[in-house]
Amino acid sequence: MKEQKEPGRSGRRKYLNQYKYRAALLFLLALAVSVWTGRLVYLSEASRLNDNVTASDQFRSQPVDSEILEQLREVKSPGEALGIYWLETGFGKEQNRLPLPEIAEKKKRWERAEGWKHYLNACQAVWDDAVYFPIPEAEEGSRLTVTFENSWMFSRSYKGERGHEGTDIMPSVNERGLFPVVSMTDGIIRNIGWLELGGWRIGIEAPRGAYIYYAHLDSYADIEEGDEVKAGDFLGFMGDSGYGTEEGTRGKFPVHLHLGIYLYDEEQEISVNPYPVLKYVEERRVQWRKSAI
Repeated sequence: MKEQKEPGRSGRRKYLNQYKYRAALLFLLALAVSVWTGRLVYLSEASRLNDNVTASDQFRSQPVDSEILEQLREVKSPGEALGIYWLETGFGKEQNRLPLPEIAEKKKRWERAEGWKHYLNACQAVWDDAVYFPIPEAEEGSRLTVTFENSWMFSRSYKGERGHEGTDIMPSVNERGLFPVVSMTDGIIRNIGWLELGGWRIGIEAPRGAYIYYAHLDSYADIEEGDEVKAGDFLGFMGDSGYGTEEGTRGKFPVHLHLGIYLYDEEQEISVNPYPVLKYVEERRVQWRKSAI
């Protein structure tokens, strides 16, 4: 029986070369997997930014928790910071506890994505023009207050079932003509007058294009369509008008201000949830004096 000989130098060299080849192949394979995994993650994230994102339920609901809302008050452009935060976290579904300014630094990776400018303009239109809460601070010693909740898409039944596209600001005293309403933004009055649902209403186009809708008023200030207004200007008094084809219909519901925010994208009307913006400016109130009327 022949003894098995150890491989010679040429055999060892061949074995070593095969080992190096296999190691190199495995390295390249691992590198390719890593690169393509990162690429797939990027493509998946980039897919959040498309032509229809501003009409999506996620964008329209404007999801903002209290922690992010507090940080928004510290940045120059809340619309831009929030827009990047939504993209980075899948509209808040993914946990990301980076401070908002650090998240905003990731802007460069989104700027090259198709649809970024359109998306950014929409975010800034909703947020960056908001200056004041629409109900002024009551005179010193007054007990008049207001409350509001996130009633976005709550059921409404007048003229058929529909979702509530706005926020209702409810007064502590159910009396029409008592609570003044002021403009949240600078802008131009585009609509004023009677609507069956909204009653006596005012629609103001803010500088970045958002349409701010104030409904169920009791009366108007001395203003008309086409007038320019500044944030904090008096618009009228809170009331209970609407839900009737006859102008002047009142008393179908408690006194309140219905506030809506709308964007217009190629003639498509897109309603967005105003509740987070109202929370953002809740403490920013003009001082009210009856002599200011």
